Amino acid sequence: MKKLLLILTMALCVSTVSAQIYPEAGENWRNAKPSKYDFNNKKIKSLKKYIVDSMKTTGLMVIVGGECIYKFGNVERLSYIASCRKSVLAMLYGKYVENGTINLNQTIGELGITDHGGLLPIEKTATVRHLIQARSGVYRPSSNPGSSLDNPDLVPKRGSKKPGTYHLYNNWDFNAAGTVFEKLTGKSVYQTLEEDLAKPLGFQDWDINAQRYGGDKSKSMHPAYHIYISTRDMARLGYLMLRKGEWDGKQIISKKWHKEMLTKWTPRKKMNPAEQRKGEFAYGYMWWLYDTKVPELKGAYTARGAMGQYITVIPQLDMVIAHKTDRVYGRKTSYASYRRLIEKIIAAKQYQ
Repeated sequence: MKKLLLILTMALCVSTVSAQIYPEAGENWRNAKPSKYDFNNKKIKSLKKYIVDSMKTTGLMVIVGGECIYKFGNVERLSYIASCRKSVLAMLYGKYVENGTINLNQTIGELGITDHGGLLPIEKTATVRHLIQARSGVYRPSSNPGSSLDNPDLVPKRGSKKPGTYHLYNNWDFNAAGTVFEKLTGKSVYQTLEEDLAKPLGFQDWDINAQRYGGDKSKSMHPAYHIYISTRDMARLGYLMLRKGEWDGKQIISKKWHKEMLTKWTPRKKMNPAEQRKGEFAYGYMWWLYDTKVPELKGAYTARGAMGQYITVIPQLDMVIAHKTDRVYGRKTSYASYRRLIEKIIAAKQYQ
């Protein structure tokens, strides 16, 4: 009897795994009524009023169980995903760390990474790992705005923090991490994104010719590797993360690297500037990790970009939310209004 129960249990596990749904390469996400996944149809439908009245959303997809239960706006348009690019770079890093191409413990001094006017001796001891943790201790101008470096009052004096000891969301770190990646792999971020993610995941709207670096290189020699993709392809990236790096039976990102990316290298109580400790995020490898008492957000995490770009993964709900506010329209969606949207989606869940 015990043997029969074991066989039935194993069969059920296999059936559950094989039942996972993935969108076909180049094809639309499959649609499903919210009620299929125990969400209230009327409450999900009512999201439109909130989005129109209180947000500046230009594209939104809510994916549950590999199917789309809600869609709003133009999800096909390619546009700038701002700092979500950093989380995408973290996804790309894993393969090359694991095959030995990138050594996270190597210092930027050993790699010859510098900038205009050079780096201080202490700054040269920062490792590649420190860059992707935003813990380098290098506080010099970055080529593009959009981080704590924009406010001098929040930035420690150069050379005052030992690398690895102090977290500060810092575009110099993230841009230098892009330079390191390209230097060591011999490939551009965009070529690697195409080969390692866009093609294996069957992006519908990928265009390598639409990608372009940004930033003022007179301020820093490390450019920002801006990424332009559609909302529905952002959802594919989120779904890959939700499935712990697996895509339709193939491990695209190893489970080990997936876990390492989402480790709380910086707990919420050690985030800087101190004001961030009042928020709800810890930090991993260029992913924001929810640290909140909301049960549904246990283990949740998100990529965040200026003006309203988000790829949010909520494992407790088997959910991915891809949200876009296209800057071409001069719009901006605040995190507070996006967070309220998440609350409304959670409230639509019908618990049995």
